[in-house]
Amino acid sequence: MKSSGKALAFVLITILIDAMGIGIIVPVIPSLLLELVGGSLSSVAVYNGWLMILFAGLQFLSAPILGNLSDAYGRRPVLLVSLAVYAVDLIIMALAPTIGWLFLGRALSGIFSATFVVASAYIADVTTMAERARGFGWMGAAFGVGFVVGPAVGGLLGDIDNRLPFFVAAGLAGANVVYGYFVLPESLDPANRRPFSLRRAHVVGTLRRMLGYPVVRGVLLALLFYNIAQDANLATWTFVTMEKFDWTPFDIGMSMTFIGVCIAIFQGFTVGPAVKWLGDNLAVMIGFGLFVLSFIGLAFATAGWQMYAWTVPFAMGSIAGPAASAILSKRLPADEQGQLQGGLTALRSITACFGPLMMTWLFSYFTSPAAPVQFAGASFFAAAVLAFVALVTVVRTLRGAS
Repeated sequence: MKSSGKALAFVLITILIDAMGIGIIVPVIPSLLLELVGGSLSSVAVYNGWLMILFAGLQFLSAPILGNLSDAYGRRPVLLVSLAVYAVDLIIMALAPTIGWLFLGRALSGIFSATFVVASAYIADVTTMAERARGFGWMGAAFGVGFVVGPAVGGLLGDIDNRLPFFVAAGLAGANVVYGYFVLPESLDPANRRPFSLRRAHVVGTLRRMLGYPVVRGVLLALLFYNIAQDANLATWTFVTMEKFDWTPFDIGMSMTFIGVCIAIFQGFTVGPAVKWLGDNLAVMIGFGLFVLSFIGLAFATAGWQMYAWTVPFAMGSIAGPAASAILSKRLPADEQGQLQGGLTALRSITACFGPLMMTWLFSYFTSPAAPVQFAGASFFAAAVLAFVALVTVVRTLRGAS
């Protein structure tokens, strides 16, 4: 079925709010942890690390379940329930009297973080094969805008009260549930549904099913390397720019805003036309190639302005994500789109559990006296190698594939 404009807008707004909800609480998490457990920034950073691992680990386990539930019962109920629980757990974190309650709220976020999973399946339901990459590009643009706006809003609200950003994010999510209840139609035709199966719903069953398709198997392997490479930016951007260029928090914030704006622009306005012109296969290859180039540039940058310059091809490379999602989506039947998105989220959660640790270790080692050579950009160079492996993998997989 085709979605109305309001329904599609709801899905994109959901992604926007999801990204804002992530970003809006980032500026106040350190202060809230200090309030709850005391100590120093150095000591509470450990708690933040465990919060991140808890979220990623539970998302890894639950995403395939929620994706399969949407294949069995439809996208609408799973999406609305997930959003409602998301609003509740934000309130739990806002009111948390102890660190345990904060962990409880974050655990619920991980378990019910199906918004992106089910929204992706919804996009696959309501777009044609030719339009699919553009639809995934719109989702990437919505996430980019939310990631830009969220930290800025969170910082402003956090100056008033550490807990205010949580209440605001909860209010946005709750309002979206009400809006969606009235405007969101079901996108999955009953004829394309299948019974819920625990065998398919757990992570191993989901990935085994996905790996049964040769092209899907190769593209998923490429995405595994690509996701770890992406963690270089998330985990070490702050450390590298402070070490090499003495950037202040303001400088870092401005650079992250620039990254988000570039990605939002490219995914929102160029993915559709570029994929239509290049085709999915060539688009994903060019995207991975641009990642290799940009990570090498970031690794060896000798001035702060060069970090901004190499961000542009990095943002252009973001075409790879929507193009890869379109390739995968087209290889699976309509009744497995939710399972696919759950599997992709589980795969991303796997890398989120160990990728940042690997990248921060590389930075720590190659900036320590024990290193054979001082190389603050080591994590970005490692990301370039991983992106190159992803490029080779996807070229070999797609070459000659029908």
